[in-house]
Amino acid sequence: MQPIIRVQELTKKYGDFTAVSNLSFEVMEGEIFGLLGPNGAGKSTTLEIIETLRDKTSGKVWVKGIDLDDNPNAIKKLIGVQLQSSGYYPHLNLVELIELFAGLYNQPVEPLALLDKVQLRDKAKAKFKELSGGQKQRFSIATTLINKPSIIFLDEPTTGLDPQARRNLWDLIRDIRNTGTTVIITTHYMDEAEILCDRVAIVDAGKIIAIASPDQLIDELVSRGFERPKEVKKANLEDVFIDLTGKTLREE
Repeated sequence: MQPIIRVQELTKKYGDFTAVSNLSFEVMEGEIFGLLGPNGAGKSTTLEIIETLRDKTSGKVWVKGIDLDDNPNAIKKLIGVQLQSSGYYPHLNLVELIELFAGLYNQPVEPLALLDKVQLRDKAKAKFKELSGGQKQRFSIATTLINKPSIIFLDEPTTGLDPQARRNLWDLIRDIRNTGTTVIITTHYMDEAEILCDRVAIVDAGKIIAIASPDQLIDELVSRGFERPKEVKKANLEDVFIDLTGKTLREE
């Protein structure tokens, strides 16, 4: 695999405060890459710089070979960024919202086909505010695909979702990656990162303190003598919940 994003010695300062400090990493084409860290670690600032939404103080960023300093508009055409709820016009239904964004991107799109991809065809005439939490997240991800991006950025996409909605969103993210799109995700759920991500970077105080596959990081911890105080079972309570209630979406 080739790197689709390269970040070199990236720094972002606000006065005397350094939010991102000399960060360097690569994201490989076609992978699901997790950027993990506690609140305030600098991960959102890092992604917003790559997304061309925030200026950097110093360092270099290349997206698909394009230098951020030279052509940020070309980078915007290559990426899809998950919008927050406030980004949707409240009086438009889902089809109208997709058509609106398609017009902004100057991209031909078939709204119902896109809604099929995220299992929302039956909500085509509904307004965004009428959707359940899981439906809102799936529609938000659908909007990142309108401009046929090479890379999509998902910011804590499963926060607040019930187990069925969370597992279904995992399937959707995998499906998107399987079409060749690179996915960059932030999450506070470590089980989610472990299951979904090919590699993760752990950020703290604006610096990357570890980067590898989840399996590698876990193996390194165990090799240093770490033991869980409780025996690890082959399933967890969420697995029990899904097994007993099924994985079918149950949304209003």
